[in-house]
Amino acid sequence: MTQTAQPRGETAAAPTSLWRNRNFMLLWFGQGAGTLGPRTALIVLPVLALDTLHAGTFQVSLLTSLGWLPYLLFSLPAGVLADRLDQRKIMIFCDVARLLLILSVPLIALAGRLTLWYLYAVVGVSGVLTVLFTVAYRSQLPKLVSASQLVDGNGKLGMCESLAEVAGPGLGGALVGLVGATRTLYANVLTYALSALTLGLIRVPKSEQGPPAGARPVPFRAAMGEGLTFVRKQVILRRLLLCTSVCNFFVTAASSIAVTFLLRDLHASATTVGLVFTLGSVGGLVTGAFARRISARIGSARVIWVSMLLPGPLYFLMPLSQPGWGVFLYAVGLAALSANSTLFNTAALSYRQLVCPRGLLSRVSAVYLWISYGVVPLGSLFGGALATGAGLRPALWVCVLGMWSASLFVVFSPLRRMREVQLPEAAAA
Repeated sequence: MTQTAQPRGETAAAPTSLWRNRNFMLLWFGQGAGTLGPRTALIVLPVLALDTLHAGTFQVSLLTSLGWLPYLLFSLPAGVLADRLDQRKIMIFCDVARLLLILSVPLIALAGRLTLWYLYAVVGVSGVLTVLFTVAYRSQLPKLVSASQLVDGNGKLGMCESLAEVAGPGLGGALVGLVGATRTLYANVLTYALSALTLGLIRVPKSEQGPPAGARPVPFRAAMGEGLTFVRKQVILRRLLLCTSVCNFFVTAASSIAVTFLLRDLHASATTVGLVFTLGSVGGLVTGAFARRISARIGSARVIWVSMLLPGPLYFLMPLSQPGWGVFLYAVGLAALSANSTLFNTAALSYRQLVCPRGLLSRVSAVYLWISYGVVPLGSLFGGALATGAGLRPALWVCVLGMWSASLFVVFSPLRRMREVQLPEAAAA
């Protein structure tokens, strides 16, 4: 059982509360800042391309595509690098490099030399660095907290992401209105600086630094395949990956048409649309704050499939939304999806961190990023094409059915017969 397994990281001295764990608080604060920056950039970079560079609709859409493309191209090699090198130093390097890239944009713009191609290059290279950072980041928490605190830690980190989703776009839009898109990028630079600073202050135990002792070198291509092989042989990890990927596909499809549906079919104002998405993020904040208690009450294994199955009926409120006050039905459905996402991701990530051998964790995380994030651009294209052919509301019905259907992968899995996560002997050693 999770509670009796040999803990990882600073197990003996792990504090009762994570709020009193210095290393965790530095990671929590730094990643709160590091997540907020890219969320503001989601608003700032398209505005910069439209207003300053007079880009067209398709040219702006390429910015989003270039941000996601590195997950398809670089996740697997990034996993090998993260398992072989010092992960904290990798993360600091990525923060500093992204800081310099983003900082170059307003400086070049002030000189009057900014081009759309340069903006594409910045987004593309930043995307590669973000992939490497994310793969290394997913392996950090087990080094800083005990095994019994993983769910609580992942829940609190997930709460940071939800806060960033609430505050980031609004903050970006407000700053653009106050100081302009170019100057707003300085705020993005500040968030990367804070992230790098807090990572630098973290003190990882020497036993957790670098690759595991006695690890034998494996050719690079073979090392990439080890992560895939491990996931393929572990039935629960395989089901979790399928569940996450299918859900991501349909969630992205719905997201790609959500604003158009709210504005055109429901005749909502831009302010109302912003309020709907803000209220929709509340579910993730609540479940992130109480993830440990929810998991303890339901069970660390059972909560994975329960979090996918139970909120599903509320998703149907999204296509059932109507003009006027009925628009807030969409917010309720979105809040249910946000709660599901945070709780499921917290429990599933904690499971992965517990059962994966330490020297393989980054490569397994890379496999998840490669597949589950790789479907994101495909989902966006599917949503747009379906809405064009069948209409916005029918397309939303298909999307919410698809989201809920993803739960079948974990409902009909060994997790349904388990209450708590049981560690394989290889992972506990």
